[in-house]
Amino acid sequence: AIHPGYGFLSEDPEFADACRNAGLIFVGPEAQAMRDLGNKVAARNMAISAGVPVIPASEPLPKDMKKVHKLADEIGYPIMLKASWGGGGRGMRIIRSEKELENQVNEGQREAANAFGKDEVYLEKMIERARHIEVQILGDTHGNLVHLFERDCSVQRRNQKVIERAPAAFMTTEQREYLCGLAIKLAKSVSYSNAGTVEFLMDADTGKFYFIEVNPRIQVEHTVTEVVTGVDLVKAQILIADGEEIGSKRSGIPKQKNIKLNGFALQCQITTENPEDNFVPDYGRITAYRGATGFGIRLDGGTAYSGAVITRYYDSMLEKITAWAPDPEQAVKRMGRALREFRIRGLATNL
Repeated sequence: AIHPGYGFLSEDPEFADACRNAGLIFVGPEAQAMRDLGNKVAARNMAISAGVPVIPASEPLPKDMKKVHKLADEIGYPIMLKASWGGGGRGMRIIRSEKELENQVNEGQREAANAFGKDEVYLEKMIERARHIEVQILGDTHGNLVHLFERDCSVQRRNQKVIERAPAAFMTTEQREYLCGLAIKLAKSVSYSNAGTVEFLMDADTGKFYFIEVNPRIQVEHTVTEVVTGVDLVKAQILIADGEEIGSKRSGIPKQKNIKLNGFALQCQITTENPEDNFVPDYGRITAYRGATGFGIRLDGGTAYSGAVITRYYDSMLEKITAWAPDPEQAVKRMGRALREFRIRGLATNL
């Protein structure tokens, strides 16, 4: 079996097909579901068909810039430029006026092509005061689907998440049930299996939710969901790929009615970036390392140790810290204490 993690090949349907054609188990969704949902424009169309609300947006942009200008005018400024494939904020641009349009489209296409091998981009209406909420889902190969509630990932830099919270402290029970229901509705429409995340924007002024994309893979932020639900998502992925059914004792995934929230958690990502120089990535050898400890603190970091060499060839994320507590205030205090305990020398970090 091959588990692709959450980068590189995790959203590549051709790789998933190649694994299965070679007789290997691919730990992730079916390739067709990745094609349906991994492309943001296709996923948007699937959401419309499933009755899930979406933000006004265009189809993939044509080469004719006059037509691009017309599409932008129809949507109305400000708008977001987004790459149809992939994630991580790459290819994403805010465009506030017509004079910015051509330059931003060209830059976004180049970045998307470099990151994903495809320069396909589209335009989407920008919600100025928005919260970014994502719902964790799990499906098995027997037709069962569950959600594991939501995460608030509104704190970002360069359109990449740096702080995640679960559950979203500002959401009501009714809003939570509605949003998670939308995520399941969309996932069922494509017979989704394995782990995935359905992402939404919440308009802070109206309280309305809008679908934006699906990440057909496990995400960096899965740890906060694990600590508030007690479900080991990576273990669940592997067992689902092996044919286990949700609700069975071996899968470790309860049926929906038995999945409960327990406390609050937040995750901070330590990156090898210099916050005093516009978060430019730094490289080199870690000369000294000390992590954090204590009740309710979880660390995930394969390259965070004294002597580790950080190169320019990979993402700048070094380590994830997850803090759990019975209430949001205590979780924040535990996180603050954990961050203060860290000592990393030899290169710049965002600590």
